Amino acid sequence: MRRRDFLLGSAAGVSGLCASARAGEALGAPASARGRREGRAAYGARAYSQTIVIDAQAVIPDPDPNVVLESAPSQRLLSDLQASGLTAVSMTLNVGSTGDRMVKAIRKIATFDEKVAAAPERLARIRTGADLRNAKGSGRLGLIYNLQDSSLLENDLTRVNLLQQLGVRIMQLTYNTRNQIGDGCLEQDNSGLSNLGHQLVAEMARVRMLMDLSHSGQRTIAEAIAEAKAPPIISHSGCRSLIDRPRNVFDAELRALADKGGVVGIYFMPFLSSSGPPSRDDLIRHLEHAVNVCGEDHVGLGTDGQISAVQVDEAYREEHRKDYESRVAQGLAAPGEGPDVLQFVPQYNAPERFLLLAQDLAARGWTASRIEKLLGLNFARVFSEVWG
Repeated sequence: MRRRDFLLGSAAGVSGLCASARAGEALGAPASARGRREGRAAYGARAYSQTIVIDAQAVIPDPDPNVVLESAPSQRLLSDLQASGLTAVSMTLNVGSTGDRMVKAIRKIATFDEKVAAAPERLARIRTGADLRNAKGSGRLGLIYNLQDSSLLENDLTRVNLLQQLGVRIMQLTYNTRNQIGDGCLEQDNSGLSNLGHQLVAEMARVRMLMDLSHSGQRTIAEAIAEAKAPPIISHSGCRSLIDRPRNVFDAELRALADKGGVVGIYFMPFLSSSGPPSRDDLIRHLEHAVNVCGEDHVGLGTDGQISAVQVDEAYREEHRKDYESRVAQGLAAPGEGPDVLQFVPQYNAPERFLLLAQDLAARGWTASRIEKLLGLNFARVFSEVWG
């Protein structure tokens, strides 16, 4: 997650974070996505428009500085969502283990339900595989509610069913550190699942909530996959055999995930690089390694970023620095993060980032079939299988 306690709205002090779909040229972003489309005919805009496209982990801050969390989505945001070509986005209601987590999650559900109601011709809730297909057919962006930590359960596993009834469809077991369920990826002990964690894996399968193993420790991932009764996912990560960062996943667990029918989403985060922000080449290297390890039916995209282009100005840098310092104070910052490290791929700093990536992969010899599995068909398969 980009570390924000908001989605589809602005939090205090972040009015400078976003810009129009063409921002970021100074950082290597394309001056015009249209120009890239015209220059690459191997995978064009028409084919892209006809396939299901899913970002398995993203945030949606509003680029209009006048919008607050409770506002209806601005026209600027709606324009960027349409330009992205996305069919669905998995968006987070809650991150980590601080504060009154359950109450915050329920309030977020109500807030975003209202946003969908305010723009029903552009937004839709996703609860089933049929909802996903309907969103594609109607040209709306589907919103999938997820939780990036299970601490809000507070030993009460009956809350899993309650959250499922409220529309939550994906839940991470841990977020970097240890909780009552198991160890996150930053815990040196690497102790795996707790007794309660084993019970949670079974309960999530019972209520058909998709299990996400992002941010979990190596043993937690391995044990949860071994016990999974339905395909799990790792919605946003990278390949640890390429870059040895705790947020990345070892090949053994990637293979086990694929063997259970699951999907790993490769993120656009600095953990793809040995230092500094990730480049286009870093991202493609991790994608191709993941396909070699898991097979083309088990790799997707989970950017862990926003849809609108990021305008990197002084306001952005200051907000990013404060955010990083807050994460350090909470013990959540992972190796590879930093006060000056950009958390997106500069060459794809535009709403059309998935189309641009598809064109680059086509130029490397990827078939249209493989590209479309990566863009969203693999995640769509798992979503439908788990949710019905």
